[in-house]
Amino acid sequence: MLLASSLLAACDGPPDRTPSLGDASVQRGRQLVIQHGCTACHAFPDVQWPRGGLGPSLEHFGRQGLIAGQLPNQPGVLMAFVRDAPSLVPGTAMPAFPMSDQDARDVTAYLVQLGAR
Repeated sequence: MLLASSLLAACDGPPDRTPSLGDASVQRGRQLVIQHGCTACHAFPDVQWPRGGLGPSLEHFGRQGLIAGQLPNQPGVLMAFVRDAPSLVPGTAMPAFPMSDQDARDVTAYLVQLGAR
């Protein structure tokens, strides 16, 4: 009986461990994308130049279900991806970008709102 109730309790799934983006700045995230040179490879709807074409356009990124066609587009995953894409998607052409937790939150906040409006 105890085992059965334990198994039923597990049906709720794991607790939500997605980091909060509540203190993130979309505007600062946009500035960081430009500063880190993301625009050299990706096109962004609100950045006129440069408009990179090597990587995919991120114009509607907020509507995408997957990051790099492989990972769930969730804030926690995206924060890790923007910091160190090669560790999550081996063989990707996207380099690692060392940045603080706050910078990763800001970039993530900027990316998730793209095309989500």
